[in-house]
Amino acid sequence: MNVNHASFRRNWPAGFIWGSATAAAQIEGAAHEGGKEDSIWDAFARVPGAIAGGDTPDRAVDHYHRMPEDVALMRSLGLDSYRFSTSWARVVPGGRTVNQEGLDFYSRLVDELLGAGILPWLTLYHWDLPQALQEQGGWASRDTSFRFAEYAEAVYESLGDRVTHWTTFNEPLCSSLIGYVGGEHAPGLNDPEAGLAAVHHQHLAHGLAVERLRGLADAAGRDIRLGITLNLTNAVPNDPADPVDLEAARRIDALWNRMYLEPLLLGAYPSDLLADVREFGLDSRVLPGDLQQISQPIDFLGVNHYHDDNVSGHPLPADAEPSLRPTDRPGRSPFPGSEHVSMPSRDLPRTAMDWEVNPSGLTRLLVRLGAEYPNLPPLYVTENGAAYDDDVSDDGAVHDVERTEYVLDHVDAIAEAIEQGADVRGYFVWSLLDNFEWAWGYEKRFGIVRVDYDTFERTPKDSAHAFAALIARAKRQLAATTIVG
Repeated sequence: MNVNHASFRRNWPAGFIWGSATAAAQIEGAAHEGGKEDSIWDAFARVPGAIAGGDTPDRAVDHYHRMPEDVALMRSLGLDSYRFSTSWARVVPGGRTVNQEGLDFYSRLVDELLGAGILPWLTLYHWDLPQALQEQGGWASRDTSFRFAEYAEAVYESLGDRVTHWTTFNEPLCSSLIGYVGGEHAPGLNDPEAGLAAVHHQHLAHGLAVERLRGLADAAGRDIRLGITLNLTNAVPNDPADPVDLEAARRIDALWNRMYLEPLLLGAYPSDLLADVREFGLDSRVLPGDLQQISQPIDFLGVNHYHDDNVSGHPLPADAEPSLRPTDRPGRSPFPGSEHVSMPSRDLPRTAMDWEVNPSGLTRLLVRLGAEYPNLPPLYVTENGAAYDDDVSDDGAVHDVERTEYVLDHVDAIAEAIEQGADVRGYFVWSLLDNFEWAWGYEKRFGIVRVDYDTFERTPKDSAHAFAALIARAKRQLAATTIVG
């Protein structure tokens, strides 16, 4: 552990939250226990060739049965907060009747967290739409927005007396464009019109849920913090002097960033985006009053960031090494109107996902958000982490040097952003546990805790120990500052 790393010498603001994150479909398992029915990921995993190795989330890492053990692990690491998601397919299986047994599981989780002194940070949608709703049109259907608001209310009625921090959606780009256009994620479609409809209907669902939950909290006299988490990038032109590359970067910025930020924060879709995707009918999905509903005030914005995107409007030479792609597997571009954008490789280190490692990009992104959106709420980095090919040493430990440095370097990047004026109030490392990594199955390990997929034994990696040491140091620093003050 490199305790001489700059991260350990930083002074952090009072109230800064240190946490980790997971998603229900990736860790819970118990795919058909406790009243849960198929989500779109359960169904998608049964499609031949959809998931690497033919893996499924049926068992995942068995969090459903090992939850108290996992919370005790969080406590041992000193986490302030745990960001988890509730499974729509567990709470309202089939999208029909509320399943009390599913709600009871999350109620036990919340109680366990509070008993351990850990703030529950709940995400309502991390991609696991009930398959029955997909068969009725899924997110391409406007009706799903209203079903989501009903699901959100059911969760709030059960947990709202104890949970104060609520995220509506995690990375709607992935569950709309990559699922409905790129075909890599569930439900595995290649339909640009359906993908853009999904974007708008998820935005609408967010606005409906924010309004409903805030009204319920106000009526009960409860504190509530409502927000959304977006995966945001820096679209970097490969040649800043080349108009073709600048145009490619503009298109990716519109589709990856501004198609989400501007309806939520400004109440309008970017005009250049609407022009880019005119043939796919996004504007026809926007009904009177929708944008006002979507732009309900929020209390925080979650930022997920793993890497930048180096983009060009020129095709790659035949012998060129491609950089990271918007999708991990070949298929239709998930970016309607930007099918000819290429992503040339840069001379940067890579993770096992072939994603660039460039911590300064996180600083740039966080500062940019504050500069471009005057009404920006406080920011939390709700996901950041890296997959590497971990080895278990003879001593039984996992000495994941690269992941440890990745995490500490990105924490440094957040500190730099704060020094430049960004209002960042927390950091959640992705992920607490190795897990079912969507289309990659169990091939890619993001966890700071290793999971043996045969025995489910949990082993904190060196990155977990380093993160725990960093949290402990930050708390000592804050305590000393408070005493002196």
